[in-house]
Amino acid sequence: MADTGIQGGESLLFLTDEQLRKGIEAMFFAYRGFTADPDRILEKHAYGRAHHRAVHFINRFPGTTVNNLLAILGVTKQSLNRVLRALIEDGLVESRVGTRDKRERHLYLTAEGATLERELSEAQRGRMRAAYRRAGPEAVAGFRQVLEAMMDPEMERHFDKLKEQG
Repeated sequence: MADTGIQGGESLLFLTDEQLRKGIEAMFFAYRGFTADPDRILEKHAYGRAHHRAVHFINRFPGTTVNNLLAILGVTKQSLNRVLRALIEDGLVESRVGTRDKRERHLYLTAEGATLERELSEAQRGRMRAAYRRAGPEAVAGFRQVLEAMMDPEMERHFDKLKEQG
């Protein structure tokens, strides 16, 4: 495990700018590693991270509406439409008209979309599993607490829905 320069819980409330900078840099490099494997998979399909996020959350919330996906991803309608158009045209996502409200579009992964999602998720789960094992259970719990504490309230509500879903 990398040395953070923090010697115990007692100093956590009094982090120096240098300690915070090291944490920020660790997040940058960890994110780079976390996205490296999926990026290679996505590149084969000429997709980017926006496609990955859309596929991930459509998988987590089958039948989610376009508006709900917009709220989760925090992107513009134009940007999401571009991503969804490609995923639908390529046969990875299916858009169905709502049964109660015909204006709504409900999104589902096709079998091919589920296969891609599984491949992307397996790559990230493998990296996270290895990191969690290396860090240990206390570090994992602390890491989750830090991540949840950094979330904006709106994102925290979306995350809470995911936790309820299991």
